[in-house]
Amino acid sequence: MTLHDLTAAQQLEGLRAKEFSSRELAEHYLDRIKRHENLGAFVTINDDALEEAKKADEQLAAGHQAPLLGLPIGIKDLAATAGIRTTFGSAALENFVPPQDSWTAGLIRQAGAVLIGKTNTSEFGATCYTENDVTPHPAVTPYAPTRYSSGSSGGAATAVAAGLLPVAHASDGAGSIRTPAATCHLVGMKPSRGLVSPAPAASFLSAGTEGPIARTVEDAALLLDVMASPAPGDLYGWRNVGSFAQALKLRRPLKIATWTDTGTTEAPDPEAERAVRRTREVLTGLGHEVREIPLPARWDEPASRAIVVWFAYQVGAVAQLMVPRPELLRPYTRHLLAINDTLSADDVVAAQTLLARYASTFLAATDDYDVVLTPTTNGPPVPIGYYAGDEADLMLKWSCPTPWVNLAGVPAISLPSHVDDQGLPHGVHLVGRARRDAELLALAAQLESARLWEDRHPPAWHE
Repeated sequence: MTLHDLTAAQQLEGLRAKEFSSRELAEHYLDRIKRHENLGAFVTINDDALEEAKKADEQLAAGHQAPLLGLPIGIKDLAATAGIRTTFGSAALENFVPPQDSWTAGLIRQAGAVLIGKTNTSEFGATCYTENDVTPHPAVTPYAPTRYSSGSSGGAATAVAAGLLPVAHASDGAGSIRTPAATCHLVGMKPSRGLVSPAPAASFLSAGTEGPIARTVEDAALLLDVMASPAPGDLYGWRNVGSFAQALKLRRPLKIATWTDTGTTEAPDPEAERAVRRTREVLTGLGHEVREIPLPARWDEPASRAIVVWFAYQVGAVAQLMVPRPELLRPYTRHLLAINDTLSADDVVAAQTLLARYASTFLAATDDYDVVLTPTTNGPPVPIGYYAGDEADLMLKWSCPTPWVNLAGVPAISLPSHVDDQGLPHGVHLVGRARRDAELLALAAQLESARLWEDRHPPAWHE
């Protein structure tokens, strides 16, 4: 057994028992990252990682305690890190070094984690594939290196799946934690609105949040425990949440709704249906009630247009604030900026209103249920170059099960389902009720214990 075979929880136990040092862990992962650069997992390596590990070892030797003390971790390159390059996946910000940490990155570093580096992301997180003009390689799934690991947290998922990190920070504005987890046979948790604070404070329609990508439900809960501390001024800040890691043994029979309808012109992918069918069987065996219901709302033209308008508005706001040379932006980002230039305030408000109503339709239709079960994606990881053409339409057809959850502000988790006959991973998507994140994680832990998915690794894990 090598060090990266250990889960994050096991590594923390080993560090506290002095079975190995934080420096040994950091050196192990840095060596693996160097050997697997072609997977596109990282944008920047922290030059001070070994020094951070040395300090962690000194603190461990002195008996200091912190939740993640000495554990190597990666921070997604959409989150600012003091003194460490943060590009937001954009060549226009290739040399930007923030003066301070984002709120969540600060919490992770204060918890004693050793920052190995910044994981790869799409430009401003605007696409569900991770390819940019900063790194030479797109982030790919280690199970099939000719296919994307989705986005925008593709680098985080690639790193954890390939054994380049034990666990990783990620973020999710329309599925960007959950779809990468699905393509890499991992656990990816999007928390309820307000559990993890964005920086700056959330807007009135706060769709994005941050959360963990991990190999196990326990590892995801351990990182979420650190991240779940609201910033001052957060409009939705949620305090006194307790420990998610300690809540994993919660048990009660749940009423679960399910559908596989995509809500688009695409039919459900057979493997996506298989993922839901397998999970439904396990859930029923665990004593839960699962009922199929109609898809509450479709991605018709107005809804599809509204989500593009909303993304264009958000990307436009960031670009106007931060980008001195817009000609360095990628074509799809420039496309969103061009849309933003045509928008009036009425257009933005109308899009927000339509999306709020869209999300409310889902909440109303599932009000009698504790959890919703769907595929995470409509199909396997897609090949590099797949999104040439109408990117917005192609991305929505593939990631269609996830965006409504962000709009509604409820928690969701992607879990591994199976690896198909071509060796491609598939995931299932469990959506909980607002602020019942602990219940959702406990259900995920039940499925893990019931062996919904195999404990398997891609070829890069053994290299």
